[in-house]
Amino acid sequence: MQPTPRTTPSRLAKRAQYDEETVYSILDESMFCTVSFTIDGQPFALPTAFARYEDRIYLHGSVGSHFIRELEKGIPVCISVMLTDALVVAKSAFHHSVNYRSVVVFSNAEKVEDTTLKWEALRWITEKIVPNSWEYLRPMTESEVRKTTVLSFPIVEASAKLRTGMPKDDEEDQELPIWSGLIPLRTVRETPVGDEFSKNVSLPEHLTHLPS
Repeated sequence: MQPTPRTTPSRLAKRAQYDEETVYSILDESMFCTVSFTIDGQPFALPTAFARYEDRIYLHGSVGSHFIRELEKGIPVCISVMLTDALVVAKSAFHHSVNYRSVVVFSNAEKVEDTTLKWEALRWITEKIVPNSWEYLRPMTESEVRKTTVLSFPIVEASAKLRTGMPKDDEEDQELPIWSGLIPLRTVRETPVGDEFSKNVSLPEHLTHLPS
């Protein structure tokens, strides 16, 4: 991907990366994104689940959703994700930071009309949130699929931005007797908790080996 004025950070541009491997890996690890757009001058931001397949982002919503109906018109959007890896604790509040991996994509939605692709996209999103669950679940009905809109967004104008490493304290502060370093963060899937209708149902294998 080539940098554009919109994907070039105005600050710390050296942290930006434009290779597909980096951008795609961050998108694939992120379960949720935020789709930002404007309608009649009013800004909106829609948090939602998504999946990437090849060079496109797929998301879904109700055919009755006002936001989905606006997006399917192909209006410009900005899609963003962020993974936090650690809190960066410096010796001064000014130099506190976060180790993160983020992606920003500028794109326009295309409504998925092909029935086979629509089913596949719904499977990709489902499998991303709960891996290996699609075949276990009660199959979606054709009526349910008709009530769902799937949108795809080409990943053409995009960039990743990352921060790694320890705090960057001022040289004169480095020997102060104040602790500095990293507080690692991670998101994990914990042990599933069943509802009242699953008391006599064994936990399926795909839920006993959830990825961290």
